[in-house]
Amino acid sequence: MPTLAPVPQTSSMPSEAAPAAAPSAGLEIIVPARGKSSAPAWFLEKAAAAWSNFQSLPVPGLKDEAWRYSNAKKIALSTYQPAAAANEHLEAEAVAASSGLAETAARFVFVNDRLVVAETDRLPAGVICLPFEEALQSQAALLQQHFMQREMTLGSAKFAALHLAHVRAGLVILVPKGIAIEQPIEVFHWIAAEHAAIFPHTLIVTEDNADVTVVDHYRTLKAETGLSLAVADLVAGKGSRIRYIACQELGDKAQAMHLSSTVTARDAQVKNFQVQLGAEFSRSESVSDLLGEGSHSDMLSVALPTGDQIVDQRTLQNHKAPHATSDLLYKNALYGKSRSIFSGLITVDKEAHFTDAYQTCRNLLNSDEAEATSLPGLEINADQVKCSHGATSGPISDEELFYLKARGITDGESRKLIVEGFLADALAKLGNGPIADMVVSRIHEKLILAV
Repeated sequence: MPTLAPVPQTSSMPSEAAPAAAPSAGLEIIVPARGKSSAPAWFLEKAAAAWSNFQSLPVPGLKDEAWRYSNAKKIALSTYQPAAAANEHLEAEAVAASSGLAETAARFVFVNDRLVVAETDRLPAGVICLPFEEALQSQAALLQQHFMQREMTLGSAKFAALHLAHVRAGLVILVPKGIAIEQPIEVFHWIAAEHAAIFPHTLIVTEDNADVTVVDHYRTLKAETGLSLAVADLVAGKGSRIRYIACQELGDKAQAMHLSSTVTARDAQVKNFQVQLGAEFSRSESVSDLLGEGSHSDMLSVALPTGDQIVDQRTLQNHKAPHATSDLLYKNALYGKSRSIFSGLITVDKEAHFTDAYQTCRNLLNSDEAEATSLPGLEINADQVKCSHGATSGPISDEELFYLKARGITDGESRKLIVEGFLADALAKLGNGPIADMVVSRIHEKLILAV
């Protein structure tokens, strides 16, 4: 089994302009343990294969259907370096700025992919909640079974390979059978240097009838640029519940590629909520595989692009078992010259009878120059199913504005109230009061700047 030599922290990130089969020119895998090849052999082999795969895969082009109406070269890999360690002052500043929920079961802060804070004393006994580097040493079987097992079919294969080759930060969570974690687990991922790239990973596995909520925050500190290439694997056992919230608030000149996959066993329930408030270009890919009879998946998103921001959203609701349900609701409120792209597909396998699936994308245009493109789709191969999809785009109605302004409310405040009302039903589906309140407060801050 091949091994890798220790990697210097000055290792470069590959250029997307390089020929597909070009040699690595001295570029090496960024292994865990901050440059020390102390990771297990199986992981080093997997990371080396991913790096080779990344080099061989071309950057998706304009004719690639999975990138229709978008542009993979918006993620300018040649301008980034894997994040180096921040100094103590920046780390302390990031910890002080890591404000979110008032009550948590556990709290972690990563700065430039380095763990700075780990608070786990409020977790129930038996729960495994470890930083990725530590889990590599003690939870090999869990990682080998569930870590990045799904093929990336929505267009991100090259970027997923880059993530696997560089990943060293994030959490691995296993909630044993019958345990419900009452308060959320909250994680902050900070980019604290210009042109720095981070590669956080979140793996959540719940055994039968377990329950957990995890919130990931992605932010920048004293940096406008940055790349967050994050992956989340959500694996829900029989009768279990997972609520996962990813809140992306990177700098206005940053890029984000966030990939998530969900697997649901019999009678399991998963909510995957994506919040897109930052980044010059952000792309989210969310796949939900409903493998168990009676399972349910909620795929939710709110996005608030302003200026020249682009939000690219790709989804797949993949029904493989009978009597399973899924519900997708994506809400985008656009300002300035911003753009949103939504492409979603519901597939129903021939054995997945009595499927109940919905897909809705709604876009609210607050500018004549904003642009929204929606591409919903269905592929049904079973009988006795109930599936629907729909997409709408339109401006704020003159009647709504007149109603509020006639009561002395300013134009800007009127628009803000209408946008908050527009996003409210997606937030209501989240179902957790403190988390919904936290998301609303982050949206409110963005709206103050937008109007």
